[in-house]
Amino acid sequence: MADDPKKTGQDRKLISLEEPHEIRSWTEALGVTEQQLREAVAAVGHSAEKVREHLFGK
Repeated sequence: MADDPKKTGQDRKLISLEEPHEIRSWTEALGVTEQQLREAVAAVGHSAEKVREHLFGK
């Protein structure tokens, strides 16, 4: 079953790079390019918290 495109954004704990709407939602929410998002996920995994820490040092 496909992910619900209405359930996207910052309230999610995991970042999926499998669905175009997820990528678009996360790049907009984080203010990064798709490439930056993919590199961050490759570096630290799919946890939104860890990706934010990797990108912004928080």
